[in-house]
Amino acid sequence: MNAGQPEIHDLAGHGDANGFDLVHADAALLVLAKPAGLLAVPGRGEDKQDCLSARVQASYPDALVVHRLDMATSGLMLMARSISIQRALGALFERRQIHKRYIAVVDGQPAAATGTGPGGWSLIDLPIVVDWPRRPLRIIDAERGKPSQTRWRAVAVDAATHSTRVELEPLTGRSHQLRVHLQALGHPILGDRLYAPENVQARAPRLLLHASALGFVHPVSGLPMEFDSPAPF
Repeated sequence: MNAGQPEIHDLAGHGDANGFDLVHADAALLVLAKPAGLLAVPGRGEDKQDCLSARVQASYPDALVVHRLDMATSGLMLMARSISIQRALGALFERRQIHKRYIAVVDGQPAAATGTGPGGWSLIDLPIVVDWPRRPLRIIDAERGKPSQTRWRAVAVDAATHSTRVELEPLTGRSHQLRVHLQALGHPILGDRLYAPENVQARAPRLLLHASALGFVHPVSGLPMEFDSPAPF
């Protein structure tokens, strides 16, 4: 699960008896596996209070949110167990020192960019901004958008279903970044109810996007931590 276990007592109890799947716990932080369809944090309204952070805080009252995943996205999510650790992890995110990798299945067969880098990685470098008339949707906007970069590579092509499994590494952390960038390539994610046309939405019962890998240096021990979560699709 992790390369270089910190010298901190591991408290993790795998399973979802408390309504969440705990991958790792120590005195400083928690690593969780969020299912698709569950909010990461509470939304507006009584019907949007059930979420991963609330479920975790019922068992770990000191747990604090560090980052989020879209409701439709599954995979690994990190929480801190003190304000100082929350700040330290937040600083790692800001400095792009937390490695995140996603798996997605997209419509069609995207072509790698000219000058593809080592390992077959290509770069999507397209600025993103909120589409205010249709918020919370985002759009590509060269004039008003914030710089947004995503590395991607194809790992398997399924000619029978006209789809491709891709790995994604967001270099920036804009809302809906991966979904918007893949739509901009002309290859939206299967099951994407926000950015894919209806025929592509209908090809999967959920958004086929999963946060599959998380790596960082532990803010207390200084040891590398690496977690992997296979995509459930």
